[in-house]
Amino acid sequence: MTVLRILACLALLGLSTPAIAQGTKVAFGAIQQDTSAPVEVSADELNVDQASGAAIFSGNVVIGQGAMRLSAARVLVIYREDSAGIQRLEATGGVTLVSGADAAESQRADYNIDQGVIVMSGDVLMTQGKSALSADRMTVNLDDGTARMQGRVKTILQTGNN
Repeated sequence: MTVLRILACLALLGLSTPAIAQGTKVAFGAIQQDTSAPVEVSADELNVDQASGAAIFSGNVVIGQGAMRLSAARVLVIYREDSAGIQRLEATGGVTLVSGADAAESQRADYNIDQGVIVMSGDVLMTQGKSALSADRMTVNLDDGTARMQGRVKTILQTGNN
């Protein structure tokens, strides 16, 4: 019996393997993301707090950077202390991240632009073609185009007989 068939049987029986329990690393996105590319934002409303150096976009927020798109109900933009660009984005409320043919949904996403890392949390669902994975948390490394799924990772493995 092949390893794939064994894993499929375990997944169908609800048993976890050590790899699933510890987290699963998968490819995410069609290409590596250029985190130095400009960030484009559109929203229904913008509130700026000059004292804290933060901007809050709300209502149908869509953010684009290169080939990547992120949408959410609300996005907090935190600028670097020296005002030399964006340090990080905090998205909440029906977050969707799309890169190439891959897409992920969650309740929250934190994008650290300097590190090139997006952490999605809360009912994460990632789709890649006909495949889908769910987890409590997904960390996307934009430099190498990979994602790590953690916390109750679930999927259905196709055997190729369907």
